[in-house]
Amino acid sequence: MEVLEAMHRRASTRAYLDKPVDRASIEAILDAARWAPSGVNAQPWQVVVVTGETKRRVSEALLAERAAGRSEQPDYTYYPKLWNEPYKSRRMACGLALYSALGINRADPEARMKSWNNNYHFFGAPVGLFFFLDRSLEKGSWVDMGMFIENVMLAALSFGLATCPQAALAEYPDIVRRLLNVPDSRALLCGMALGYPDTAAPVNNYRTVREPVASFTTWHE
Repeated sequence: MEVLEAMHRRASTRAYLDKPVDRASIEAILDAARWAPSGVNAQPWQVVVVTGETKRRVSEALLAERAAGRSEQPDYTYYPKLWNEPYKSRRMACGLALYSALGINRADPEARMKSWNNNYHFFGAPVGLFFFLDRSLEKGSWVDMGMFIENVMLAALSFGLATCPQAALAEYPDIVRRLLNVPDSRALLCGMALGYPDTAAPVNNYRTVREPVASFTTWHE
């Protein structure tokens, strides 16, 4: 797949076919992603792949924390405490588009909760990825991680696979580290669902709006 086409086609996919992904494809995706740039070639990325029984145990443990009402304890703060414009409106539009595609009414908290909990099932994808970073590294390496993670998502398209990067999977990092035998010296950035997309699912057939180039670019000539 041509690079520009892949960039336009990439989308957060929230419904997957019950079809396994072979290990060779996952390794090939990560082999391509490792060519992402990083400051002084530090290559800070650490990836844990979960499938089968291990993925199920992780899902159940995260859902148990949610059900128990325990507060989230992520390794870093992803979202601002106070949303300002234009980000507030974009966030609201994103949520509205998602729940509209799912056919969930704003006044139906039970359906909204069920939908949210699907995050912890990796949206039914057969493969889950967790991205870790050594805590001793600074913000520059977080930038590097973003480029690496984007490479993973673009490379997946070449294999007919879809992805969804998930901050929700990093809400309880201590549980994830314990189950996956990851040392506490590594911060959990996010998880990711990986699998074959269910193209018939309505949730996979809506798209969020992107701002035009002119709205975020300033030229000095």
